[in-house]
Amino acid sequence: MNYLFAGATDVGIKKSTNQDSYCMREAVTDEGNIIMTVVCDGMGGLSKGELASKSIINAFESWFENDLPLILDKPNIIDEIKYQWERLVRAMNADIGEYGSQNYISLGSTATALIILPSSEYLIVHVGDTRIYKIRPDSVEILTEDQTFVAREIKMGRMTPEQAEVDPRRSVLLQCVGASKTVYPDFAVGRVYPNECYMMCSDGFRHRISQNEIMAVLNPNFCKSESDMENRLTNLIELNKSRKEVDNITAIMIKTE
Repeated sequence: MNYLFAGATDVGIKKSTNQDSYCMREAVTDEGNIIMTVVCDGMGGLSKGELASKSIINAFESWFENDLPLILDKPNIIDEIKYQWERLVRAMNADIGEYGSQNYISLGSTATALIILPSSEYLIVHVGDTRIYKIRPDSVEILTEDQTFVAREIKMGRMTPEQAEVDPRRSVLLQCVGASKTVYPDFAVGRVYPNECYMMCSDGFRHRISQNEIMAVLNPNFCKSESDMENRLTNLIELNKSRKEVDNITAIMIKTE
């Protein structure tokens, strides 16, 4: 299977620094290509949120470069990656937390990563409220579950989605990497098929636009090239800004062919 990639990020209309970080990596193997994408939304004073998010990105890139090649021949590779990613996330939680304690600051980051293997299987690890959407020509599905106060309240039946949209606590995280005593990542597995788009975004990308708008603009039938995909992401970022989104805004996407 072949893949197209695109990414776009913007500081937004209010903040002075962009605390979002992301990466897109591809490895060519004898069995086929391996794809890894990661989005992290940092939080903390001054540039510290950027430090947290970038540190996690660096850790995943180092893992992709140095550790992944050592397990490619294992028959249970999904289980092995899950094990290693859980250790990676928990190690980063400890490292960022220790840095914050030593420097008397509070910082942390969401962490959401996706890997697609030559078998067309995928694995997701997820902490926070960065999302992954699967977009098909006729549908859009959220593959991650927000680890937020309002998401928990909706799940418990104590709040409606409409109430959550305007609740001032909508961005309050139940856990994040670096600011939680212990993190418990969510994992999801599945399979990719041709003519799908997988879009990952920080929460600033999705606050002001609907799932119908996401499906209409990022429909795989219309995403013909990487430059076109980047333009489509940028257009949605600008739409968010025109609707007065104040957060940093980041989105990346993969199209399967």
